[in-house]
Amino acid sequence: MQAPSAGDQSPWEFWVVTDPKTKEALSLASPYAGAAAKAPVVIVPCLVKPKLIYPENCQMDLSAATLSILLEAEQLDLGGTWMSLMPLEDRRDKVTEILSLPSTVVPFALVAIGYPLDDHPQEKRYDPSRVHYVK
Repeated sequence: MQAPSAGDQSPWEFWVVTDPKTKEALSLASPYAGAAAKAPVVIVPCLVKPKLIYPENCQMDLSAATLSILLEAEQLDLGGTWMSLMPLEDRRDKVTEILSLPSTVVPFALVAIGYPLDDHPQEKRYDPSRVHYVK
């Protein structure tokens, strides 16, 4: 909850799902959400409409909050998988129904958290040719 947001609006709330049947249902909300069924915990960052001051920034705000969850999981030696829901209305609607969310709450993503099934080294992604210095 320490993530930055436009105007410090913090337009988020988080649903934490541990029930196996609910996680299984969430895993079917998107063709790419299979990890939700297998993870011990699924966190669903949600946009809370009444908290919006700057609606044009809500996806950036929720992205920052979601990334913060993943960074903290890594710090705790846990693994995490971010599965997008926004802006895909059909996926959001399925998750809204599964979690019985009120109309003022919009699910943003599914974040599966748990211990990694295998130990593979983190891929080196830094490419200095993609960083440009302006003098």
